[in-house]
Amino acid sequence: MQKNNVIIAATETASARTLGLALALDDGTRKSHSVAENTSFVTGFFKGIATKESFAQLVSGLYFVYTAMETSFENTKDADVKALDMPELRRVSSLEKDMEYFYGEDWKIKVQPSASVRKYVERINTVAETEPTLLIAHQYTRYLGDLFGGQMMGGMATRTLKLEDGKGITFYQFDDIPDAKAFIEVWYTKLNALKLTDKQKQDIVDEANLVFALNIELFSELDGSAFSSVFALAWSALKEKFGFK
Repeated sequence: MQKNNVIIAATETASARTLGLALALDDGTRKSHSVAENTSFVTGFFKGIATKESFAQLVSGLYFVYTAMETSFENTKDADVKALDMPELRRVSSLEKDMEYFYGEDWKIKVQPSASVRKYVERINTVAETEPTLLIAHQYTRYLGDLFGGQMMGGMATRTLKLEDGKGITFYQFDDIPDAKAFIEVWYTKLNALKLTDKQKQDIVDEANLVFALNIELFSELDGSAFSSVFALAWSALKEKFGFK
């Protein structure tokens, strides 16, 4: 009986990321992580935060991407996407503040999406209309990396670019999430609880790999092809926190 109790306790304390779709996404996108991490990792990262212009370009690209994402989450009738659309993760309002900081009050009429950003946004809009469950892959790929890489990225940008304290990095501040690791554990638990078919799960993994590729294109378009390494660095922080291999 005691042995059984130990087994039950171990099962109950197992991280959600070692189970179900959470595990499938980690395993299924492992190659994409490696591709990102091997793209001018260290030198590219420091080049990318060398100028306000390149950092502002990143912010603008993310603004258009997240507007498309969060508009889709808002409008979808897909219950699974809704279940994972947690308000603490929403980033558009933060990005609007950063856009005003870098581009001024009239930023909405001055800034246009680049070619890679338009391609990324088009993909989000397409899956929202045709196969909205795939939006889960977009939630997984962007939000988790942002959450774990945010504090590091925001701090380095502030120091390197000599930004006013707290200005221009609102996107990276998750004030409503005091414990990122605990929050992601809850998110993974919700993910694993979804009633999805095996085909739907594989399609989500495939979409997540496509999202990684779209992000690398977006970052490679920036000054010095630098921010592909930023994206990788954020995901490395996530994997370290959870003990990913």
